[in-house]
Amino acid sequence: MEKTSKYSLASSFDFAFSGIWQAIKKERNIKIHLAFTILVILAGLYFNIAKVEWLALIIIISLVLAAEIMNSSIEEICNLLKEKLNLGYDETTLIRNFSAGAVLILALGSVILGLLIFLPYLFSH
Repeated sequence: MEKTSKYSLASSFDFAFSGIWQAIKKERNIKIHLAFTILVILAGLYFNIAKVEWLALIIIISLVLAAEIMNSSIEEICNLLKEKLNLGYDETTLIRNFSAGAVLILALGSVILGLLIFLPYLFSH
């Protein structure tokens, strides 16, 4: 038997966009990532980068932002565990650190990708 959702497709999109907006309002790090995203997009427009470079940037930007939201979700789960199970902060530290480490790996990869794309444009101008 096929399972159907009790929410419409439009509601699902509303929930997703609400989650993105809540993350932007609440989380400092996503604001930092978004600021760099704007700078990268402006640099890409200024240097008129190639289509394949845009593709790489879109993929890495999407990955970093999605990872940051997932990290925030994991933080919220850890906070809930602390509250509901009376756990100490240190009892969820490993979970939090793993999640933050995953975002850091992607962020560092995005910096390397940005350097590979933009340094040749900077040195040719």
